[in-house]
Amino acid sequence: MKIYTRTGDKGTTSLSDGSRVSKNDILLHAYGTVDELNSFIGVVISQISEEFLTRVQNELFVVGGMLATPISNWEKYWNVDRLTEFTTELEHEIDRMSAELEPMRGFILPQGSKLIADTHVCRTVCRRAERYVVALMEVDEAYQKVQVLLNRLSDFFFILARFFHKKDNISETLYQSTK
Repeated sequence: MKIYTRTGDKGTTSLSDGSRVSKNDILLHAYGTVDELNSFIGVVISQISEEFLTRVQNELFVVGGMLATPISNWEKYWNVDRLTEFTTELEHEIDRMSAELEPMRGFILPQGSKLIADTHVCRTVCRRAERYVVALMEVDEAYQKVQVLLNRLSDFFFILARFFHKKDNISETLYQSTK
């Protein structure tokens, strides 16, 4: 099977139902950014074995699949309630890690080690995906469960970066006001 089909050579791509949309459609920006996030999570995983991150990657494949599927077909192909269930799992992970961390004393700069910086890249790419999904919510509120999951996931990456600081005994660098 060839990897290239030439069907996208005029700037369109097909959704799961076969309909074609512009590669510049907000929907493609949303699920393309989710795919980008998944790749950056792979970069983090290449540096540290965290089983939960592989779970996150699997869930993001579901999110990408949902975004590539017209909402009218979601119930047919996807367990939409799974988004809420996984959001709750993220909250439990955030709470578990937070319990081991010192309270924040200010804004934390995204640095400390390659692993920590890459985890912050995951956080910021996740925030970008969320912004695209918020734009989709202006068309259909059904996207809100995806938005909530991405919002919580970016919180997870923030806490995970702080957790890596603690685990690797690397001090957090706080923002210093220039005023």
